[in-house]
Amino acid sequence: MMSEMEMMLKGYGLTTAQIFYRLPDPPVLLQSYVWQDYDLAPDFPAMKDFLKFWQEKLDGPLHSVHYVHRKLISASEWRSVKGEIVVH
Repeated sequence: MMSEMEMMLKGYGLTTAQIFYRLPDPPVLLQSYVWQDYDLAPDFPAMKDFLKFWQEKLDGPLHSVHYVHRKLISASEWRSVKGEIVVH
């Protein structure tokens, strides 16, 4: 496994996603789960793999995902990307 610095040097940035999902019993309620990992924008393969795992293995159907991705460009410069994925 690579260190955080090695990942940032290879173009990875820190992605934080707030995942909204419905509970199986009272389907009108939305719950949230926060996921965070180093990932590559704009494709987000790690986040997509986690969402695929969620849909295949967990009970709560996904509603939507809000994410923020921050990548270090230089010693004091960051690039931020915000977005939303609507699943339902």
